[in-house]
Amino acid sequence: MTDTPLEHSRLPLGALLALAMTGFICIVTETLPAGLLPEIGQGLGISPSLAGQMVTVYALGSLLAAIPLTIATQGWRRRNVLLLTIFGFLVFNSITAWSSNYLLTLIARFFAGVSAGLAWSLLAGYARRMVAVPLQGRAMAVAMVGAPVALSLGVPLGTWLGSLMGWRTAFALMSFLTLGLVVWVLAKVPDYPGQSGSQRMPLGKVLFTPGVRPVLAVVMAWMLAHNILYTYVAPFVTPAGLAGEVDVVLLVFGVAALLSIWITGRLVDRHLRNAVLASLAGFAVVSLIFGCFARSAIVIYAGIFIWGLTFGGAATLLQTALADTAAEGADVALSMNVVAWNGAIAAAGLLGGVLLDQVGVESFPWVLLVLLLLGLWIAFCARVHGFPHGHRQGGAAVVGH
Repeated sequence: MTDTPLEHSRLPLGALLALAMTGFICIVTETLPAGLLPEIGQGLGISPSLAGQMVTVYALGSLLAAIPLTIATQGWRRRNVLLLTIFGFLVFNSITAWSSNYLLTLIARFFAGVSAGLAWSLLAGYARRMVAVPLQGRAMAVAMVGAPVALSLGVPLGTWLGSLMGWRTAFALMSFLTLGLVVWVLAKVPDYPGQSGSQRMPLGKVLFTPGVRPVLAVVMAWMLAHNILYTYVAPFVTPAGLAGEVDVVLLVFGVAALLSIWITGRLVDRHLRNAVLASLAGFAVVSLIFGCFARSAIVIYAGIFIWGLTFGGAATLLQTALADTAAEGADVALSMNVVAWNGAIAAAGLLGGVLLDQVGVESFPWVLLVLLLLGLWIAFCARVHGFPHGHRQGGAAVVGH
């Protein structure tokens, strides 16, 4: 395989979709418990809030492993690192499927999260490397499509299969998918060398690059709000009489998220800043409406759809902004994104569990609203570095007239 970027005018779809499939497995593995909390709780003899910690420890594994593993593997050939993450999912999803011990299950979930942390720090940079600069936004949109497909099809299907055939079956199916992905990666994904010692930027220098910290702050606020609601979506929709329709609720969200990433692919190179601001503002409005009309099934379904529209392109928008801002330090910055993203997921699992047990689901929308307004304010203020005005060109925003 060539060691240089593919300077084609057309996207290498086979390779990019293999990266998308890796993201699909990451997302389904991460979020599958959210739709099966009652079944998992019954199967392991634990409460739904304890079952929710399967999401928390997965995120914790990603959070703790992303930066050190990314730095440790910077010199490795890229495809070897990608295959390592895929084998991690194979092993630890298989353990989750067979375990009847809560502690062993949590350990397996933690190390599955470790695999995801390394994968997410790799995928965006890998996709950008395959194409010339003018195609980087579109390439990342394709590579990130696995996330909304997972949310629109994978998670609802897994939830349905889990409730029909048992939650363990859903995790076993994830293991089978990874086997096919190994063949796909070997056949379609080009290999690249790792970074030489002279190319590597130290962690501190990347963190203090202007604009990096505001983008990471927006990631944390946005993802904390999103995951409080997504992790505990089953109890949240129960007051509206939708306890038996969680799979449908997740399908509505996922279809909207899939539509969103198509829209994002068209906007990311020209209107990144406006897309971020509009997404945060839209989610904030939905949270306010949820707070006032949480018992209306129609309002819940409409709000879930709009929520999906605001979220589907988040990974592409935020990772593009971060990679552009960090420039030569993009790989390290993207590993920080994994830490921020999964730190927010872990915090959401804990905070959401406390809110659910101590206050009730009626508190969720108001907590979300505060977080989203904070994220909106940070993104709005980062108009020079982080989320600048103008079009992307050459990896940076070019101010228009």
